[in-house]
Amino acid sequence: MRIHNPDTTARMLSRRALCSLPLSLTGLVLTGRQAQAQISGMGDAINKAGRQRMLSQRMSKAWMSMGLGVQTEYAGKVLEQSMAIFDRQLAELKAFAPTAEIRGTYQQMEAEWFDYKSVLIVTTPSLEQAKLMLGHAGKVLASAHKSTVLLEQYSGKPGAKLINVAGRQRMLSQRMAQFYLAVQWNIDNAASQRELAKAREEFVPALEVLRNAPEATEQIKQELVLVDNQWLFFDNALKARATGQKAAADVFVTSENMLQVMDRVTSMYSRILG
Repeated sequence: MRIHNPDTTARMLSRRALCSLPLSLTGLVLTGRQAQAQISGMGDAINKAGRQRMLSQRMSKAWMSMGLGVQTEYAGKVLEQSMAIFDRQLAELKAFAPTAEIRGTYQQMEAEWFDYKSVLIVTTPSLEQAKLMLGHAGKVLASAHKSTVLLEQYSGKPGAKLINVAGRQRMLSQRMAQFYLAVQWNIDNAASQRELAKAREEFVPALEVLRNAPEATEQIKQELVLVDNQWLFFDNALKARATGQKAAADVFVTSENMLQVMDRVTSMYSRILG
């Protein structure tokens, strides 16, 4: 696939960097008391902790899409929005952290996020930088997953696992799109294809867990039907192995549509837990 003009992309990233860079350099945007007020309860905390996993992959997806010249304006907005949400939620979760161990995961994540964000906003997309960026995205994902699991365990309630599972589906939707684009860009093709296949294999069984859970309300089941419909489009696009900007744009847009529905499902489960 032809890569988008790097000078144009660099200018777009630089403009966004002017708005986003102060957040990365000044640390917490909110005071501890203000940030903690943003977490309404344990269900909300697990939801937001899991959303950090998704954002780690969504930002990578958007950055690569910009580099490939795919849905460039849309991807730029997704990247900018995702960075802002990640910053805000990191402040909220650090303030809420109920144990020293959980608080430690967010301190580690903060350092990893600084490195990741530096690549996202101040480098021109290139094959070399994409490999570096994927490495940072993986580190932030691992930290986010660890903190989410720890919050689930701390809660001790059965419903907490469902929030974790539903939230992980959001991440998988973005991870599949991320590695699809990595394949399009010829970034470690064998490894990228393995990660894409692994995410696909994990996605469908998890939908059944959510659908068959005793806590699944009729509204949740209706939303999961929408996920099934989006999955048909998404999976067909992934399996088509087509190349070119239209195929990549289809994957990008469908992954965003699936994300919206799965985010609603995760929020519904989080409200059940409280």
